[in-house]
Order: sequence, then structure tokens, then C-alpha cells
Amino acid sequence: MSAVIVSLRVAAAPEEAFDVFTGEIGVWWRPNMLFQLTPRGDGTLSFQDRERLVTTLPNGKVFEIGLVHVWLRGERLAFSWRQAGFTADQVTEVDIRFERIGEGTRVTVEHRGWDSIPQEHVARHGFPLAATQMRLAEHWRSLLAGFASRIARPGG
Repeated sequence: MSAVIVSLRVAAAPEEAFDVFTGEIGVWWRPNMLFQLTPRGDGTLSFQDRERLVTTLPNGKVFEIGLVHVWLRGERLAFSWRQAGFTADQVTEVDIRFERIGEGTRVTVEHRGWDSIPQEHVARHGFPLAATQMRLAEHWRSLLAGFASRIARPGG
């Protein structure tokens, strides 16, 4: 299975990084038109009861992005990832690791399974797999930059 892997170091303990990643995802998440979660946009993301990742759209509708498979505070977070246009059998997986590096934390995002989404699917925009993964890596790098700046702020 193919995967996009992106890492970033942040000046925070693994537990703090995990808490900001999960508890403030609705603050640091930024939409990307290529990987829009629903036809109405991305809305505000949140983890509910450590069981699922959802987004709440401006009209109040809640869309379930995926189910949480692993929730190990300060260590690892893994969940399924579906866009609204995916069929019932189409799903990708996101696995995030939080590793202490000196006084900080390396946060590594691995997003797998885009090879199971057909090239002609709207979520792939007709791109070959390599181009899809390159754009997805750019998106995750941008997201992690927003996440890191959230940690750098007082109270974040």
C-alpha cells in the first residue's frame, strides 16, 4: 500500500503535541480545494469521544470522516479517512506518531491508501497516483505548519 509520510518537529512534549493535535484540530486545520472533505467544504473538524473524527459544516450538518483505531496520548493516533464522495468500500488511513526528540517532539503523519481510490475519482482529480500523493504531502505539510504555529502560541 502506498503512503505519504510527512514529519515536523515542534517545541512541545509529546503529550502536549497530541493534545493540540486532537483537541484543537478545528482551530489549526485549513481546507484545501483539492482534498475537500465534502462538496460544501471542510467545516470544523473535531474528535468525538476518542472514537471518531467528524466535521461540522456551517449549516450544522455533521459528516463522519473516520473512526479512531488507536488513541495513545503522546504516542500515536490512527483513524480511517473518508471524503464525502467516497463509496462505502473506499477508505484511506491516517497514522500519526509523536516521538520525543530532545526537548521537543517529532510528529509524523502517514496517510495510506490513496492507491485504492481510482484515478478517475473526483477526489484524485484524474491525477496519477504520484501526483495525488505529491499534492497530499504538500497539504499535510501546510497543515502541520499550522499545527506547529498553534503550539508556538501562548495557551496553544
